[in-house]
Amino acid sequence: MSFLLRFSESIRSAVREGTVQIQGGIYNLETGSVDFLGALPTQTELLDSTMAIPPSMVEAGEARGKHGVRTGADSAVPKDVALKMLKAGNERFAAGAPTATQTSGPMRKALVQCGQAPHSAILGCADSRVPVDTVFDAMPGELFVLRNAGNTCTHAEGSMVGSLEFCTGKLGSRLILVLGHTKCGAIAGATQTFQAGGEKAPGSALEGLLQGLSVVAKEASEELGPGALQEELAAHATKVNVFSSMNFLLKYSEPIRELVRKGDLDIQGGIYHLETGRVEFLGRSPQQAELLAAEGTLPPSMALGTVRTTSDGPMAPQAALKLLKVGNERFVVGAPKAGKVHSSMRETLATGQAPHTALVGCADSRVPLETVFDALPGDLFVLRNAGNTCTHAEGSVLGSLEFCTGPLKTRLIFVLGHTSCGAIKGATSAFLSGQKKKAPQALDALLQGLGSVVSDAQKELGKKATEEQVAAHAVKLNVFHTMNFMLKYSEPIRQKVRSGELEIQGGVYDLQTGRVEFLGASPSQAKLVAAEGAVAPSLKSKMQGA
Repeated sequence: MSFLLRFSESIRSAVREGTVQIQGGIYNLETGSVDFLGALPTQTELLDSTMAIPPSMVEAGEARGKHGVRTGADSAVPKDVALKMLKAGNERFAAGAPTATQTSGPMRKALVQCGQAPHSAILGCADSRVPVDTVFDAMPGELFVLRNAGNTCTHAEGSMVGSLEFCTGKLGSRLILVLGHTKCGAIAGATQTFQAGGEKAPGSALEGLLQGLSVVAKEASEELGPGALQEELAAHATKVNVFSSMNFLLKYSEPIRELVRKGDLDIQGGIYHLETGRVEFLGRSPQQAELLAAEGTLPPSMALGTVRTTSDGPMAPQAALKLLKVGNERFVVGAPKAGKVHSSMRETLATGQAPHTALVGCADSRVPLETVFDALPGDLFVLRNAGNTCTHAEGSVLGSLEFCTGPLKTRLIFVLGHTSCGAIKGATSAFLSGQKKKAPQALDALLQGLGSVVSDAQKELGKKATEEQVAAHAVKLNVFHTMNFMLKYSEPIRQKVRSGELEIQGGVYDLQTGRVEFLGASPSQAKLVAAEGAVAPSLKSKMQGA
């Protein structure tokens, strides 16, 4: 009785208001009689207690970290302990007695110097009423949080699944919790979409999201049976959707499947109740054992299609760009598919080509373009030279691009630079050392030609920038320089960009991570397209000589 009054504010409040009484008694096993003891003698004194929760719920122990917050200096938290921390943290939040309210300078410094070691990864909804760290009363460094509308992987497998593989692989987290919530707007919208029926193509990203989630509403409807009200259907769909996201991970991520199979990772589900602030913990997916026993596959949107030939129509620029992105994601996670080319595919390719993208890249042997984008034969029209430049190859590069975007009808040109580029490093060294000698060799001419890019990089960074910093920044500027060269000196390409028939995008490949940073269009594109075109410098001199 004393414990209840000391450590529960809700019980104390009810006793004060007279809506609840706490009485004691002792049952006599021999006589069967109960000795009624009445109220606690110290009840009046204990009603003044300010303790909101029991001591065991306040003390986070060593799991909270050596520095008061979890950092890379701390060992991994066992999955059962991590789940216990989530439950205790949510109880503190629901009871109105959070402990993760203050961080100190030393704590923040430790987070910077030691890195992160979150005990759990949370896949939650973007809803502003469900602040995940707050709901679990978590300190900085405890939770690796991923959020989107509908806490789903269906339309974000590249970012969501890849991020969870990073957290459970590199950071050592042993628990993934998929968290849905009551009154979810995304699920309510998906339920309405399902009930409205129809199979029309989505007209926006939001419509695509709702159509994707409507599969969950359909499953919920089948489980509840006919006659379920929309509100009841949406509530059940919330739970079905949590399990759907858990099953997605177990079906489509081999690294996660392997960790769960070995017992090094647990995937749990939960639903946050907006009305009470409490999380209903659902446990594991009922299909977990079945999914782990089955063969894993790649997510649907990352799966590879058939080879492209002249029978295929032109692909829209954004669709082609998406293929590059998901192909690079397959390459990064170590799940390429393009190597599996059979004889019938090669026979089909012999009839002609219809590449979805023209790629201008560097000749560096560490950047095999088809491999980097996990592309099939027939996907990419590839042009490569040292420094991915047009400056000293406008005749061949521009002419080839005009052929690809003209007769072959390709609608995306992608210029790809890469980190630690030898051509850019050489040009940076030559520029900063002030070499002005006449270029006796083709290589010297190439490096001096790239000097204008290095000069721009140094101007943007300032004179205090190191040679390494200037070279790194010049890689990105050189990508834009090559894009601008096309826009300035190729009238066919300019006209297609102006009409919207063609897009020119750029990117930088990171040799260490394997990822491509997609840069988008050139900042100068609008100005260059509006200006009057010109003849490439070397072609102009040849024309004058003739």
